[in-house]
Amino acid sequence: MPTRHQLRGMFHNSEGIRVDPVPFLVVSGLGFAVAFSFGPIYVTTLGASLAAGLVVAGAAALATTAVAYHRYVWTERPALRREIPAAARFRRLIYGLIGGFLAVAALALPPLAL
Repeated sequence: MPTRHQLRGMFHNSEGIRVDPVPFLVVSGLGFAVAFSFGPIYVTTLGASLAAGLVVAGAAALATTAVAYHRYVWTERPALRREIPAAARFRRLIYGLIGGFLAVAALALPPLAL
C-alpha cells in the first residue's frame, strides 16, 4: 500500500502542482459508502430490480468521485489555503458537518413508495 507521501506525488492539479489526495479519497470513499448503503434500498422500494439499484448506486458513486476529483484535485490551489483565515475554514467545516448529518438523517427515513 502506498504511503501518503507516495500518493501525494500521484495527484496533480490542472497547473501541474502536487496536491494532497486525502480530501479527494475521503469524499470519494464516503460517496461510495452512502451510494451503496442507501441507493439499492430506495431504488428497489420504487419498484425496480436489485440490479437496477446497484447500477444507480454505481452511477451515483461515480458521479461523486468525478465531482470530488474536480473539486479537490483538478481545481485545487494549495496556496489559497494560506489566504483564507482559519476561522472561516472552521466555520465552513462545521456547516459541512451539519449538512452531512442532515443528509444522512433524511436518507435514514423510510423511503416513500410513489
